[in-house]
Amino acid sequence: MEFSMDTSQIQDSYKSIAAPSDGLFKDNGSRFIARAYPVETEEEVKEIVASLKKEYYDARHHVYAYRLGYKGDKFRANDDGEPSGSSGRPVLGQIDSCGLSDILVVVIRYFGGIKLGIPGLIRAYKTSTADALANAEIIEKIASRRYRVHFGYMSMNGIMKVMKDLNLEQKNQKFDMECSLETNVRLSLEGTFLERMEDVEGCHVEEL
Repeated sequence: MEFSMDTSQIQDSYKSIAAPSDGLFKDNGSRFIARAYPVETEEEVKEIVASLKKEYYDARHHVYAYRLGYKGDKFRANDDGEPSGSSGRPVLGQIDSCGLSDILVVVIRYFGGIKLGIPGLIRAYKTSTADALANAEIIEKIASRRYRVHFGYMSMNGIMKVMKDLNLEQKNQKFDMECSLETNVRLSLEGTFLERMEDVEGCHVEEL
């Protein structure tokens, strides 16, 4: 088992929201209902957007934007029929101005009969999103990787010392002649964790 990585300088914490929150903006009869959700996958995004389109079936537009992952490198902005750049991008801009990830914001628009123009649309989508985010509880999330550790019974003391020293939580433990446990390791501790486990005789680490 050979691992070589320097994870001590990895930025593994990021901001998200704790629970769904709502926002609202009205202009010239149009209503913009913003709904913010904590999400972690694109599958969750699709399910929530589909659910809202069903719930608000009589709305004119269901604009949304999301950003995912501790790096925030998965993102999308969807205008859902509004003029290009007038809606999805302002929603994503508010997510980014708050420095958030693992988040989806959907803005449902009921058309009031009066066109707002591009500047009006940008203001409406930006303001409704900002309202939803202002009502959200911001939390810190830690990016981690999940591992299963396999070891012999005689190696248990060494394994438990590593777990205690790094303050790692044990899950799905199996203690017999052949033992195993699972744990989530924050990315900044990953290199130390793998090196310490490599030093324990009879230990095998498997990434899940």
